[in-house]
Amino acid sequence: MNLSLLVEISPSSAQGWLTTRLLGLTLSSADWILWLLIGLSVLSVAVMLERLAYFSTRSLPKNADLTALLSRGDFAAAERIVQRGHGMEATVVREALAAAPQGADTVEEVIASVIARERPHYERSLSFLGTLGNNAPFIGLFGTVLGIIKAFHDLGRVAVKGAAVQQTVMTGISEALVATAVGLAVAIPAVVSFNAFTRWLKNITARTNALGHALVGYLRAERERATMSLPRSGESLREVR
Repeated sequence: MNLSLLVEISPSSAQGWLTTRLLGLTLSSADWILWLLIGLSVLSVAVMLERLAYFSTRSLPKNADLTALLSRGDFAAAERIVQRGHGMEATVVREALAAAPQGADTVEEVIASVIARERPHYERSLSFLGTLGNNAPFIGLFGTVLGIIKAFHDLGRVAVKGAAVQQTVMTGISEALVATAVGLAVAIPAVVSFNAFTRWLKNITARTNALGHALVGYLRAERERATMSLPRSGESLREVR
């Protein structure tokens, strides 16, 4: 084949139809990715503040030792503490105390039911934070890849040599890496807040279970004491004789 024919062939003629079309799409501006990340960042901050307010307003007073009150059977004092409270702990104690006359087994079922009902309210929007924390870096990386493609494409269209080549490539790559930096800046707070709220929810659930165990333990102890205090049939007959 004639060497001059190879030189005259355009580089774009060696590309397939699909590659050419995809290249045309990737050469568009990647600013929309930065705007997407900024929008997701604003949304994640709003979710963090909303969850912080939700968790904070549904916590019992720190000086309220409900476990001790329930363990010794002081139900009236425990009910006064949780009377106007919100959240999983207060709801469990209120409904468990209401079911206490029906026995320990019923109270256990009520506690499990309330925890299963209240837990989704605490978990609301946490999946968004977890998903954003895992995927925001990839969104930023996608923007970086688009920027690098555009930088090398622009370099191929301009006749530059030597230091000009290095300047052109480095400038394009540095601008493209901004998307990765923004993606990490969005992901890190989302991951930290997701872990913090998840740990907070675990602590609330553990305290709720502790309150339930204290109440159920007292009810069963009272039932055993009542059973032991009843006279046996043989003893009753001897007393009659």
